[in-house]
Amino acid sequence: MGWLAPSLQHRVETTLTWVNKIIKFAPITGISTELVRFDTQAIQNPEISGVQYQQGELAGYEVREYLLEKWGRQCVYCNIKDVPLEIEHIVARSKGGSDRVYNLTIACQKCNQLKGNQDIKNFLSSKPNLLNKILKQAKQPLNDAAAVNSPRWALFNKLKEMGLPVETGTGGRTKYNRYRLNLEKRHFIDAGCVGNIEGLKLLTKQPLLIQATGHGNRQMCGTDKFGFPIRHRTNQKVWWGFKTGDLVKAEVPKGKFAGSWIGRISVRSRPSFKLNSTEIFDVHPKYLKAIHKADGYNYAV
Repeated sequence: MGWLAPSLQHRVETTLTWVNKIIKFAPITGISTELVRFDTQAIQNPEISGVQYQQGELAGYEVREYLLEKWGRQCVYCNIKDVPLEIEHIVARSKGGSDRVYNLTIACQKCNQLKGNQDIKNFLSSKPNLLNKILKQAKQPLNDAAAVNSPRWALFNKLKEMGLPVETGTGGRTKYNRYRLNLEKRHFIDAGCVGNIEGLKLLTKQPLLIQATGHGNRQMCGTDKFGFPIRHRTNQKVWWGFKTGDLVKAEVPKGKFAGSWIGRISVRSRPSFKLNSTEIFDVHPKYLKAIHKADGYNYAV
């Protein structure tokens, strides 16, 4: 799919890393992935041939999900959020308005009923700035949808190279599956609703949260606030059996911080490491026991 921005390439590679990790420990027989966030063909042409889009249960899901993203998941007229939103025709169908995406926006029930089949120019005659904003944004092309989709294609091509069957779906289908199974909106639940599924059995309501943190700073020279060098870093990363980022348990026998502590450490060449727990303080490595060696990720529940 060509060049990706470094931030997008990082997301693709991090996902591949964890797919490979999971395959090593679980009997994975197939992979499901959202190939595209939105089906741009269905968005651009609501009269697209095929029963699935014309009459099937998926009708409207791709368009609705796209409109929610495009208009910021809030009523276009009053900006209210976190309420049920309805698809609104900028030019009413009774006045010849189309079902195509450039004539659609989203509105709360109150605003939708208040506007009715009025001409939007009359409805917003006292709000010319809002009127111009809506008309301008409605005509924007689907470039934003394509940009969101691009890293998913790169990931899809890499997943196919693993040799496992790869099933694809869209964001609209994922949302439909979640509604059909009456499941709450959470990222890990969405992941289980990707593709063509019959049901979903949740084994936990508290997933493991993983954050990429990197493998440390490669800068060899420390600087002051003006950028002038004030110290040099050593090439050695492991001191006294520990390295920066290790998750440890500290049993401090005495002093202000006496007790048991769990946190990550920053190592030094001298036997006095900085422990980052509910408090931040220095601790001797002889009081530390490794729980998890730094691997470039942070874990939480």
